[in-house]
This record gives sequence, C-alpha cells and structure tokens, in this order.
Amino acid sequence: MFYCFLATGFEEIEAITTVDMLRRAEVEVATVCVNKAQLNLVKGAHSIYVAADMAMEEIDFENMEGVILPGGMPGTVNLEESEGVNKALDYCVENNLYIFAICAAPQILGHKGILEGKNATCYPGFESELKGATLSPLPAVKDCRVITSKGPGATIDFAAEIITELKGESVAKALKESMQCV
Repeated sequence: MFYCFLATGFEEIEAITTVDMLRRAEVEVATVCVNKAQLNLVKGAHSIYVAADMAMEEIDFENMEGVILPGGMPGTVNLEESEGVNKALDYCVENNLYIFAICAAPQILGHKGILEGKNATCYPGFESELKGATLSPLPAVKDCRVITSKGPGATIDFAAEIITELKGESVAKALKESMQCV
C-alpha cells in the first residue's frame, strides 16, 4: 500500500492526479489526512476540499510500500511539521521503501538528508533546500527508490515515472496514451 499524505494547503493537482493515475495502473494507494479533521476533509491550496481515505492513525506500517508527498503551500510546511509524516519517512528509509515527492515537498527530503548523493528536482526556488542532491532540470527524476518532480504541470510525468518504476514502462506508456497525454 502506498500512502499519499494530504495536509492543509496541499497542491490539489499533484495529489489527485497522481492518485488517479496510480489507481488506473492498479497500484494500491490511499489518501491520508495528516491534520485532525472532521470526516477526514482536507482543504487544498486552492480551497478545494478532499475527503481522505483514512486518518494518519490508520496507517498500516507493515503493509506500507511507500509514501507520496504532494507539494503546495502551506501543505509542504504542514507535512514537514507532522510527526506522523516524519515517522513514515523514517520507516521508508529504514526499510528501503519508496518515497515520492513533488513541487516543494522534495525540500522535506532534503532537510532529512534523504537526497544526499541523489539526483533530484523540485519547484523552482526550492533548489537550495535539497541538501546534498545533484539537481536535475527534468520534470521527474528517479534515483534509487526516490522519485521527485517539479510541480503541478509535471504531475503526469511524475505519476508516469512512478508507474514505470512499479509496473513497467509499457504500462505507463499505455496509460498515458489512454489518457491522451502523448
């Protein structure tokens, strides 16, 4: 199971498009409400409310395959301040699981030292936060079990890179073709 964390102020396109494409590719992914919220409703950066599949306390670490961190502001700051998100990231690092981050969210990985010696990308202006990373101009970058991406306009590339890693290039290509992305 992959967990996509939704904190108040998350970038809606990055979260919803990524989850949508992963589910179309038959990747098991659940959205997780990071903040305490009634009915797990999370307000995005553009005032779109999304009902998350579960609360942070419901995460099953034993069945976790990886995490997805959408960007947005103040969503990225709220993710980084979350004890649960940090615990999940630490668990992923300790167990060599996948970590996917887009837009401003790769800064969280930079601050935690996860990008040390890795190729990475992020939303322009956040490059200095990617401590130890070799910066890439590509819209989505894979290095080991970490995939980072630039921002909302690169979300399809981000999700396709994840699908390529998990299901193979042919699945990602077929999905993009069916969605009229190529």
